[in-house]
Amino acid sequence: MNMSSSSSRRRKAASTSNVMFTNAVYFPNLKIYNGATPGMMNYSCVNHVYYAFANVAADGSVFLSDEWADTQAPCDGVQGGLGSLMHLKQKHPHLQVTLSIGGGPSNENFPIVASDTLLRDNFARSARGLVEASGLDGIDINWQYPMDPQQGANFVALLAAVRIHLPEEQFFVTAGLPATRVTLQNIDIAQAAAYLDFVNLVAYDFCGPWTHRSGHQAQLYSMNKDEASGSSGVSYLVGHGCPARKILLGIPLYGRSFLGVSGPGHRHKGNGGEDGAFEYHSLPRKNAKESVDKRVVAASCVGGDGGFVTYDNPDTVKMKAAYCKQKGLGGLFYWSGPADSREKSRSLIAAGFRALHSS
Repeated sequence: MNMSSSSSRRRKAASTSNVMFTNAVYFPNLKIYNGATPGMMNYSCVNHVYYAFANVAADGSVFLSDEWADTQAPCDGVQGGLGSLMHLKQKHPHLQVTLSIGGGPSNENFPIVASDTLLRDNFARSARGLVEASGLDGIDINWQYPMDPQQGANFVALLAAVRIHLPEEQFFVTAGLPATRVTLQNIDIAQAAAYLDFVNLVAYDFCGPWTHRSGHQAQLYSMNKDEASGSSGVSYLVGHGCPARKILLGIPLYGRSFLGVSGPGHRHKGNGGEDGAFEYHSLPRKNAKESVDKRVVAASCVGGDGGFVTYDNPDTVKMKAAYCKQKGLGGLFYWSGPADSREKSRSLIAAGFRALHSS
């Protein structure tokens, strides 16, 4: 499905003017195996979908990670997750769909590809070919993450190469970056931001099975300056030259579990759930009490099979949306759509959209 460049240029211009804030959702193709489809999401609350993931090979070529799920699986009456999203774009003209490149083996290949002029060019050409063949609006680069200043410089060079083949007036180019200074300091933020439509700020996973102590995984503020938080990530980006309107603040649609503790800051006895996490639609856990810490802007539940589970709920998402408006950010994004609550009153995607667009 090939779009002429003039129509895609018009489409990008129109999309950015209609809605004040972006409410973006990641849809992982793996979820198709669990019966989830893009058509299950509420597009009155979503204006941008990141379809995850395409992979990058060591020679720089970009390819679909699961041809069956992406183009063949029965999905919303059409074939494949990408087919479904193209169908949904026709029904919802405001909807932008971006191909997220990353995950899995790509983390090993990104540093190789980004370090070489020829491979960077191959990546950019290949990404454009895949985007145009699928009728998509652009790419999201999900390299987790440039680990030293040389990789940071190569990351910026990769973005520059991408913009030659995916020019700004026609295509979206975004990138996911963590809200932690230790990684952000490897990257010239102002240079990177100049090539990007959005920085998707991964303002979660501050704590998990890899940390010795329990903690809030997605707090907006921290009680001491050594702790990571969403607001410290935003401050770092803005302070180093990223326009606030280019930042989307990330919301996790899952909770992180710490057993044997009743709050943050304690040595835990392991983790409940699958890989230490529960999907948001299964929270709070049975026989657990939900509470919100308004000082740090974090929700949690204590009790049941999860111990202390840290996550976002509609109250914290409203507070984060208010923070976005106050700081002039571009909006919110969510990982990942299929994990949202089926109950209207508990949906984080709906709560975020409403709060962003309320006066």
